Amino acid sequence: MVKDNDTVIQYGVVSTVEGVALIENREFNELVNMSSDELEEWLKEEQSEGSGWSKDDGSGETVGHESGRKIINILNKNPNKDPDQYDEDDLQHMRKVVSYCKRHLAQEEKAKQKTDSKSYTWLKNWGHDPLKS
Repeated sequence: MVKDNDTVIQYGVVSTVEGVALIENREFNELVNMSSDELEEWLKEEQSEGSGWSKDDGSGETVGHESGRKIINILNKNPNKDPDQYDEDDLQHMRKVVSYCKRHLAQEEKAKQKTDSKSYTWLKNWGHDPLKS
């Protein structure tokens, strides 16, 4: 099942200040708990580059590593997390990230216990640092 945009962005008005609605965190932003700078530094690590399934394009890059680069772009192009600034490609990838992280967090308790586990490196490539949870 594919989640709709509102579920992925998950907005709810918390309160208003001078007519401006303050919005609670989105599901994506709760799961992606690394900043773009932290994720960019992580993706330079050897541990990051060799973790996960290889893409089918012969580049040698993993699917998770590519996802991390896309997440960095999403975070950098919309630092204020304005829902009107996300395009359809952003929302599609945000859905994928939410699904991946939720599924692996539910299955992989090792990620919080062992920083050398595949689970830990996979989740970090997808923008979620299990040690911050």
